[in-house]
Amino acid sequence: MGDEALKKDVLDELGDDRIEELARELGTDAEGARRAVEATVDSLPEELTAPARAPAGATGSGGLGGGLGGGLMSGVIGRITAPVAEAVARRTGLPAASVARALELLLPVVVSTIARRRKRQSASDGS
Repeated sequence: MGDEALKKDVLDELGDDRIEELARELGTDAEGARRAVEATVDSLPEELTAPARAPAGATGSGGLGGGLGGGLMSGVIGRITAPVAEAVARRTGLPAASVARALELLLPVVVSTIARRRKRQSASDGS
């Protein structure tokens, strides 16, 4: 079960130009790149995609908390790239090496999209 809204948000954020760039990196067409984006979102660890639930001021022990910026984002991306690349390659049939290179373009967009969604959620929860 995937987060359809997150998939749509990421695809919208990427836009047609970056989808085409992703397709070239993957050696596929735009539709194949869209499937890879959807498979990437489906393959993300739940701790990353789950809504931020920690009370204000709380710090998680090993969790990602509500903010994903700077060094934390690069740490998250570094930690999840290999397992996500393997999962996406299995789901799509695309070569794992191509998927891993494409994730260098895709994961920062996914993580920043998640961060924006969490920020909006926190703002609406605080209202």
